[in-house]
Amino acid sequence: MSSHSQAVSFNDRWLHWLQTERAIAVIRAPNLATGEAMARAVAAGGMRLIEVTWNSDRPETLVHQLRQRLPDCLIGAGTITTPQQVSAAIASGAQFLFSPHTNRALIQQAAELEIPFVAGALTPTEIMTAWQAGAAAVKVFPIQCVGGADYLRAVREPLGEIPLVPTGGVTLENARTMLEAGAIAVGLAGQLFPKAAVKNGEWAIVQERAAQLKHSLEHSLEPSLGSRAAFGAV
Repeated sequence: MSSHSQAVSFNDRWLHWLQTERAIAVIRAPNLATGEAMARAVAAGGMRLIEVTWNSDRPETLVHQLRQRLPDCLIGAGTITTPQQVSAAIASGAQFLFSPHTNRALIQQAAELEIPFVAGALTPTEIMTAWQAGAAAVKVFPIQCVGGADYLRAVREPLGEIPLVPTGGVTLENARTMLEAGAIAVGLAGQLFPKAAVKNGEWAIVQERAAQLKHSLEHSLEPSLGSRAAFGAV
């Protein structure tokens, strides 16, 4: 039995979230209070998928706090690279995990606890390797350095059933184009959180950018994922 057959239920619920929400806000918090404010701002703008990178200040505490204070959102952890980080992130309440690379052991460790793990990859071989290892989706990173939506469209054609989440150069302006090229969702960091706005605590700017992104993606094209197009309910 394949890794995906074993993990069909919790991974399909995750894919349902991706297909519904279409965008993930990626938070790199310089301090705990700022991290919470960043999350509250994008949530106020309508975003419900929030990733806290593990190189943030006190990520375990931040994930735990956001789980309590933003119950309508799905809170995950990113930049996960070691078994210890997988354990710590899940213990803190992370509901999904992102990694910049593919490591079969980390994917399996998360799967044992029924936590979706999105592995990072770039080339067709890497993408297929991540998917066959049991990743819940594949993070295509850094997308803009290799051609953006054109690259995504080119690799997706022969790898059609694999749900791809491009990051690294996704903007408010090109996010919709990424979905039209076949991405199931996109991840954004700096584009949602302008440095000056974060430094000055101008959270209305962040909220507006999140709302703008959500509005631009509301009527995006449905991704074609072959036999896995019908996802379970949340």
